[in-house]
Amino acid sequence: MAHLLIVSWLTLRPRTVPWVPAANLEPLATIRAELALGPSWQAVQHLGGSVLLLAPLGVLLPLSAGRLNVSPLVSFARTTFAGAMIALAIELLQSGVPGRVPDIDSVLLGTLGVALVHLTVVPGARRRLRRREERLRGRTPRIPRVEVAPQADVLSGGRTYR
Repeated sequence: MAHLLIVSWLTLRPRTVPWVPAANLEPLATIRAELALGPSWQAVQHLGGSVLLLAPLGVLLPLSAGRLNVSPLVSFARTTFAGAMIALAIELLQSGVPGRVPDIDSVLLGTLGVALVHLTVVPGARRRLRRREERLRGRTPRIPRVEVAPQADVLSGGRTYR
């Protein structure tokens, strides 16, 4: 939630500029224009910033569900779709903000960031958490601080005292 608030503040606050370019509704036009200027720091900042803006959602969205045993393909599809819808919503909201212009390439780059981070982080993290859960399931539960296993029959009433 905090990440989306920061993204909203960065992308939806009004800017005072002397002129605003036209909205870009042609896919890949902005990316081609940035790359046509040659490799420059400004192109890396613009394209990389668009990729990195929503990238944390690739981990945060599956993490919010809290499921460990889910199909990797379903998880990827669900996360990527949600990231694309959030990016699209941001671009649609930008059409009403002074000084901001919607750009379809921002939707594509934001979705790409979500997908890449999900593919690189989530499957390994889920695998590690599943192993940890299996390892902990096989151990006897211990009382924290004391590290002694509780006696099961103390509270169950199974033992009678005469």
